[in-house]
Amino acid sequence: MIMSGVAECPLVLDAEPRALLDAVAADPTGPLALGLTGPGGHGRTAYLHELAGVYTRAGVTVQTDVPERDVDLDPDAVLLVDDAHLLDDARLRTLHGLVAGRRHRLAVSYRPWPRTEALVELTDALRRDGRLILLTPFARARTAAYLAAVPRLGRHPDVVDFVHTQTGGLPRHVEWLVGALREHDPTAGLPTEPPRQVVLQFGPDLEHLAPELRRLLIALAAGVPLPVDVLAALLDRAPADVDELVTEIRATGLVGADGRLTPLVRRAVTALSPAADRTEVWRRLTELQATRGAPVLPLVRSLLAAGVAGECPAATLEAAAEEALATEPALAAQLFATATTAGRPAGGRHAWAAALAGDLDLALRLSDRLLTTAPPAERAEAALVAATALAHRGQTDRSVELYRWSGGAPADAFAAVGALATARPVARPDPGRADRDDPPTLHASAARLMADGVRESVHGPPAAALSTLVQAAALLEPDGRAVLLPDSPAALAALTAVHCGELDIAEGVLDRALSSGTGGPLLAPRHRLLRAWILMVRGRTTDAAEQLAEVTGGRPLESRDLLFAAGLTLGIARRASDLGALQRGWVPALEAVVRHPVDLFTLLPLGELAIAGARLGDLGRLQPYLRAARQLLDRLDDPPLWRTPLHWSGLHAAILTEDPAAADHHVAALVGAAGHSRYAAVVAAAAECWVEVLRGTVDPVRVEAAARGLHDTGLCWDGARLAGQAAIRTSDRRAMTTLLDCARTLQGGSATGDGKPAAGTTAQRLSDREREVAELVVAGLTYREIGDRLFISAKTVEHHVARMRARLNCANRPDLLALLRTILADRSSSTTGQPWPQRTAP
Repeated sequence: MIMSGVAECPLVLDAEPRALLDAVAADPTGPLALGLTGPGGHGRTAYLHELAGVYTRAGVTVQTDVPERDVDLDPDAVLLVDDAHLLDDARLRTLHGLVAGRRHRLAVSYRPWPRTEALVELTDALRRDGRLILLTPFARARTAAYLAAVPRLGRHPDVVDFVHTQTGGLPRHVEWLVGALREHDPTAGLPTEPPRQVVLQFGPDLEHLAPELRRLLIALAAGVPLPVDVLAALLDRAPADVDELVTEIRATGLVGADGRLTPLVRRAVTALSPAADRTEVWRRLTELQATRGAPVLPLVRSLLAAGVAGECPAATLEAAAEEALATEPALAAQLFATATTAGRPAGGRHAWAAALAGDLDLALRLSDRLLTTAPPAERAEAALVAATALAHRGQTDRSVELYRWSGGAPADAFAAVGALATARPVARPDPGRADRDDPPTLHASAARLMADGVRESVHGPPAAALSTLVQAAALLEPDGRAVLLPDSPAALAALTAVHCGELDIAEGVLDRALSSGTGGPLLAPRHRLLRAWILMVRGRTTDAAEQLAEVTGGRPLESRDLLFAAGLTLGIARRASDLGALQRGWVPALEAVVRHPVDLFTLLPLGELAIAGARLGDLGRLQPYLRAARQLLDRLDDPPLWRTPLHWSGLHAAILTEDPAAADHHVAALVGAAGHSRYAAVVAAAAECWVEVLRGTVDPVRVEAAARGLHDTGLCWDGARLAGQAAIRTSDRRAMTTLLDCARTLQGGSATGDGKPAAGTTAQRLSDREREVAELVVAGLTYREIGDRLFISAKTVEHHVARMRARLNCANRPDLLALLRTILADRSSSTTGQPWPQRTAP
């Protein structure tokens, strides 16, 4: 079934044609009345050639010319006739008579088209008095079998997949492609496209086609389903005639049984067809699709892949861009740009698509130009785009100004959100404004709820704010992919939930936003970073690091996302006690702070950076931004929802810098907000307990209750750390064991202990050398590597680790590592063990 061009390759056959060859070889004198059919390139000629070889080797005469009369055929010879579909009726009837007479042996091959009456009669006779074999394309296994015998290609699965995908298993095309690949250097890897010499081999086949068949092939090369009525209009033929043309082109082997072109044929048709013909057919196709109201994006996408989308009408490109906007904004921006080049400037829609795709540089360039040159309606759209882009880049005041200038209910709502974020509230829109008749679309309703939710988060109860923002997020889930947002209601809902300890709600709303694609690619990093933040807070730092890597591995982040990424980087490093990672991430984090002015929605990363700065002894460089945060909260009357996490972070920064007065200030602020929410009450109780521990008062019952309260509200790592810090500061051995078990349980490690008494507080302090060893153990170095680093033997390192494990009452190495991370997290653990001075009365 394979043409004989590759001599080293065997004939690869299905079971039925192989069995027939074997039967002939076993008994070359037996009867034979065979009809062999299949489209061009399916191996009919190769099979007859193989059959002729079997007979010749057996001494049987092989005849290939059809006699005018059956009596002219040697009764001992075998007649093998190829391409019988090209014979005239007289010769076809002669063959019919030979089959009906059952006195001669013959095999006839032919294509399924043209099907003259004489050929139909011959086929019926072969079916009745002999056998018919339909040759089909290779299955993948047969393509693999073909390739297995080809030198330099062998049995590589990637080569098999490439060849089979490109050719669809059509034997002649497999032969051509494999022949070219034999000349390819295998060390260079597979080519991404078929070699040029393979494409050129299609030239003769295409040149001999009738003009209407070439037009049909060009249409099919567009790669999209085309109904018969579209093809009929394109070819100016009746539907029945189109069916006949499709049958004819299938018989050539250039089109599959499903009416599609393989990638190899499609490339050949696109490359070898005259440009004028291709342009005319595809232009007409796009016009027909648009007239029918059918989507044009699939057609334009195919033409784009072929590199000829510029030949489409500009209106079609623009329509395709609008179709792509919701799901592929980057493609939409590309198509809008192509339409502009073709003479149809897309203007604001191009800027919109660029912003939605996350290309804010392009969006700002386009929108800024339109603000000065476009008509009023388009200027308003350009202002919306620019306002959104500037919001993502931290230019909130300018963003608010543009939103207010553009007008409309959504823009007013976004302006209110931005103004609240920077503590410069604007008045609610005047109901008497001209835009009061704006339709209450999902977009407009979600924007209004966003503004209401942020306002409630500042001035109202957290439950009401969270509910309003979750409702806003739900409104955009059905159709929010193409909505351009300065921030998503899902992100604001998640931030609000994190600030009040509702991490499950935060995770749920973010998962739905990611699943629905709210805000498109522009907001996807925002949602993923917040999702990673929740994982970090819960103590799942490995998962958080993986999600962070996914976000930072693509397009460079905008300033707001960059700040959250910096906070995550330092937060994960701090929780892993990775001092090296903290030091490497500190300067980039400071750069991120400089790039994005402080606002209400960036207090979480700012707080995390404050703790990292304290851990590194460089908190002073962050103080101007912490003061800006305090001033922002003061302008908003110090809303408890937003101030609580910042004071919680401030407390831990004060602990690390050993500043009791600052710690007391943060504790007082947390206690003052305790009545605002369950979360605020939990962190207030934990803060009081933590400072008491540092002052030498360890109440194990109270500490465990506070630690479990933190764990239950989602602050899992903090809860374990509180229990661990209390454990290493108490002189009560029973309390220490209980608190260590609590710390291990909350951190997810083993809670089992051997029950041995431990030394008192002073003995539990790590020496300077033990701290050096502990930091390197936590960093993952081996004993030998640690010894080389500290200029001691690996045995000495092992001794230090064994002493620390015994003193800290750790049952196994994972418990020791977990507790060491807790101890190393605080610089205050490295002191001589002296408790903080008691708080002076105010």
